[in-house]
Amino acid sequence: MRRMLIVGNWKMNLTRAESLALAQELTRIIPEGPAEVAVCPPYVYLEAVRAALENSPIAWGAQNMSDQPNGALTGEISSDMLLDLGCRYVILGHSERRQLLGETSELVRSKTVRALEAGLIPIVCVGETLDERESGRTQAVVSQQFEKSLGGLTEDQMRRVVIAYEPVWAIGTGKVATPEQAEADHSALRRLVGTHYNASVPAGLRIQHGGSVKPDDAAELLRQPNIDGALVGGASLKAESFAGIVAAVPRD
Repeated sequence: MRRMLIVGNWKMNLTRAESLALAQELTRIIPEGPAEVAVCPPYVYLEAVRAALENSPIAWGAQNMSDQPNGALTGEISSDMLLDLGCRYVILGHSERRQLLGETSELVRSKTVRALEAGLIPIVCVGETLDERESGRTQAVVSQQFEKSLGGLTEDQMRRVVIAYEPVWAIGTGKVATPEQAEADHSALRRLVGTHYNASVPAGLRIQHGGSVKPDDAAELLRQPNIDGALVGGASLKAESFAGIVAAVPRD
């Protein structure tokens, strides 16, 4: 049985005081439930958020990390640093890093291996742009990203990965994937994984939806059989909206 995972990606938002207040409010209004819940604040506020979330059912993680263990890499953050801050998760290959910062799938794979070796849970993002979708290349693009970002992982490694499917065309554009569209894309991705591993691996793999999930559409999305949670952007910056998505997780 795959346990739902709801993760808030705060991106480059909020001050220290705002981050602390949001984390404290989340501990007040999100009880322990059927889903795993985590937030990923900016690096500089991980310590403050950790202090607010400790002894609550909410975990925390980072939005990125280096593929190197240490060294002369100004501005980078290592897996050991994240572990030192109690992180459980790390988001890798987010569409914004791929498109705006030139991050390649090969680098994402290197980071994924590093995260797994360190004991972190990597949330590896894949997904297509509007142009790619409208030209009928969704499956080809997602397949290539999967092959280059996760190809060659052992079964044991793959069982510890979370994939976030991001329909990039639905992020901040006003366009929204219908539950039926999202389910079809998640199902296709699970079948793709099944072409590389025995059936138990895709059956146990958690695939989150990362396309502008909101409280009013979360329930229908999360009822789809191949959607195992959500990677939440803007809606995670307000306690009530993020809690609303968590509350939408089916309890049966």
